[in-house]
Amino acid sequence: MPDNALEAVGLHRAFGNVRAVDDVSFALPEGGSLGIVGGSGSGKTTTARIVVGLERADDGEVRVRGRARPSRARGTAQRLARAREVQMVFQDPYLSLDPRTTVEQVLRETLRLHFPGTRTDHDRRIHELLDQVGLGTRAADARPKQLSGGQRQRVAIARALAVEPAVLVLDEAVAALDVSVQAQILNLLADIREETGIAFLFITHDLGVVRCVTDDVIVMHRGRVVEAGPTTEVLAAPQHPYTRLLLESVPRPGWDPEAIAAARRAL
Repeated sequence: MPDNALEAVGLHRAFGNVRAVDDVSFALPEGGSLGIVGGSGSGKTTTARIVVGLERADDGEVRVRGRARPSRARGTAQRLARAREVQMVFQDPYLSLDPRTTVEQVLRETLRLHFPGTRTDHDRRIHELLDQVGLGTRAADARPKQLSGGQRQRVAIARALAVEPAVLVLDEAVAALDVSVQAQILNLLADIREETGIAFLFITHDLGVVRCVTDDVIVMHRGRVVEAGPTTEVLAAPQHPYTRLLLESVPRPGWDPEAIAAARRAL
């Protein structure tokens, strides 16, 4: 099996005269965890959408386990196979879950589409998934509005895990949660990564999240990668002015927001 679960090679994406993604390349090892950080408009979310297939690159290539990922799937079988390679967990799980559908129905429909089998097989797998994300079978009959934000995000994670993807993309997946729930979800993701070997791609502006859960990080600014390397090294000794600005922007005693704003304008 190839060493990398995911590779992006020379990705480009423009919207009119704006280069949202400009020659972005990176590699995510099997079972690894890579963070893409940057401010609003840096291109990190567009990059994630290209990886998942929600956006088409103007140029470049995405590879999953050494095989080029087609920009467009033809037919139901190819679309399902493509979906099983890479799954995405969004910032707001309430918007990605059908409010009329119970947790059990969400997971059962996912399993029915991707792994046709008996009801007994699916029952067992649903129980496994609920236990894996720390919900238990009591949540199976609940609808999204009956769950907390953290519980809904656990359902979204369970649905993504149901197809056994090679890569799980998490786009600001804990940004909408309070700090204590963020910690629970991040600990859950760390456990899942250790148990399953799924590679994680974190898209975030939160350097605290990056520090906790990633092995490597790339920093994006105006569509380009300006710095990359092991997370501990990049955050401890940033080489690019924009990376230093991101670190200096974190509120702390003596923090000067006006100076940060001036530095941001200068860049």
